[in-house]
Amino acid sequence: MLNLERLRTLDALARHGSVSGAAEGLHVTTSAVSQQLAKLEREVGQQLLAKNGRGVRLTDAGRLLADHAARIISQVEVAQSDIEAQRGRVVGDVRMAAFPTAARGLFPVALRALCDTHPELRVMARELEPEAGIRGVLRGDLDLAVVLDWNNKRLPVPGGLAMAHLLDDAADVAMPADHPLAGRAEVDLEEFADDAWVSWPEGEFCHDWLMFTLRSKGVEPRIGHLAGEHHTQLALIAAGLGVCVAPRLGRGPVPEGVAVVPVRQKMWRHIHAVWRTDAGRRPSIRAAVEALGAAARTVEE
Repeated sequence: MLNLERLRTLDALARHGSVSGAAEGLHVTTSAVSQQLAKLEREVGQQLLAKNGRGVRLTDAGRLLADHAARIISQVEVAQSDIEAQRGRVVGDVRMAAFPTAARGLFPVALRALCDTHPELRVMARELEPEAGIRGVLRGDLDLAVVLDWNNKRLPVPGGLAMAHLLDDAADVAMPADHPLAGRAEVDLEEFADDAWVSWPEGEFCHDWLMFTLRSKGVEPRIGHLAGEHHTQLALIAAGLGVCVAPRLGRGPVPEGVAVVPVRQKMWRHIHAVWRTDAGRRPSIRAAVEALGAAARTVEE
């Protein structure tokens, strides 16, 4: 009989594309992954891996078994969800991720509520950008991720995932306190055509959104600096090094020397929770989504 944990190892290798990636996803050593795969090859009596340069690739037999493994693991998760749903207790483990400002703005309240209400539930939380969070949920490394898109640019969400809307988060423009527009009640993005922008790193969804949004206003963005963390962006603004978009969730007090002004044509981030549809009946997932929703409502108030 095929060993389920060895099938999980093969599935992780197929999803991550390397032994080291599978080890990281499973939170084990590369040696443990190699040993499990060697035992699986002996069980099935066929070669599942072949050398590919400095790494490995799946053979035809390996790909075939990996496809079966993915379906078996999914069915096991459905069975686990059904058992948890029948039992009705919120127990076990939930692995959650959120992009930094959502982690700062939602996790403290949501996780405290989960600990108080469901003491038998073990929650592990981490920060991840939306694209990485979605990949983690799809791979099975995470149970739930908090992600975002913008009112004028949607984040692609693959099939097999369920989504719940948590809140809409308005964004302003942050600028040095001595900027000519700092005293205004509202501003238009077009008025910053000559300013340098502090943006998110290239390749991230929010950087692509900023480029798309400014260009749609007829502004060719002049990027002065790139920073992934909002507090770093605001520190650069305080130093007089440009302007940036400053969402309100998780922002906290802005540094001295920074002015924040609303945009006339409102910009919104839509904040969502996503999880695998085959895990949707798990009481622990439902409890986590409810806790995040309650935390989001306190933010909106």
